[in-house]
Amino acid sequence: MSKRRPYVRSMDGWWRRNPYFVEYMIHEGTALFVAAYAGILLAGLVRLAEGEAAWNAWLAALKNPWYVGFHLFALAALAYHSFTWFKIMPRTMPPVIVEGQRLPAWVITGGGLAAAVVASLILLGVVWGMVR
Repeated sequence: MSKRRPYVRSMDGWWRRNPYFVEYMIHEGTALFVAAYAGILLAGLVRLAEGEAAWNAWLAALKNPWYVGFHLFALAALAYHSFTWFKIMPRTMPPVIVEGQRLPAWVITGGGLAAAVVASLILLGVVWGMVR
């Protein structure tokens, strides 16, 4: 038996060598903001179940400048996450055939983004209508 140790390639920074992997890692990193924001909304739901005083305290806490800054940063992270999610959609779903032609990737990406924007605007309109 040989006493030579096998060559082990270093994995330090493997994802920084390829722009595709850099974009992938940023996409995965923004998922942490998606989870954090879901946690904030869940905390709000718990406060709502605890009563009006707890709900109003939670709303007041969200007006803190740190929370506002986090929400702005999270909005940018979620927008990027959504964009990259819809960007990879054509590669992950089965081919869509319309009139014998495969649907171009930009149509699928654009359709997904448009649907997300329309759904967000409708939800914003419903919430805005309830608040006023």
